Amino acid sequence: MEDMERLEKLEELIQELRQQSDDGAAIIVEGKRDRKTLRELGITGPVKLGTQKALLELCEEVAREYNKVIVLTDWDEKGDKLARLMAEFLNNADAIVNTEIRQRIKALVKKRIKDIESLNTHVFNLRAELNKQDSI
Repeated sequence: MEDMERLEKLEELIQELRQQSDDGAAIIVEGKRDRKTLRELGITGPVKLGTQKALLELCEEVAREYNKVIVLTDWDEKGDKLARLMAEFLNNADAIVNTEIRQRIKALVKKRIKDIESLNTHVFNLRAELNKQDSI
């Protein structure tokens, strides 16, 4: 896949995150830098930190407050395990869980970046690289 297509698909996914967040879905990330990155990408809805309290407690709390939840953990081994556990706990608490966006982002960037906190910089660098190529 070429960088232009990769960038377009990433920007579509970011737009989808914005839309779902605006529609009331909560997003769970691993840490504060991940949340900061999502804010920089224009996501203004609820972003919960998945590492601030016991995982089961967090998932039950989020499921009580939000009907739809997007799990957006990193795509390293720890993030994969967290995503599986969160999805299981959230499903058991009757939340509608979206892990698909995480999987699609992972597929687009996994050889280049390994975490959510790098996403904004990665998108910015791809844009700059493509703009530079266009001006040559």
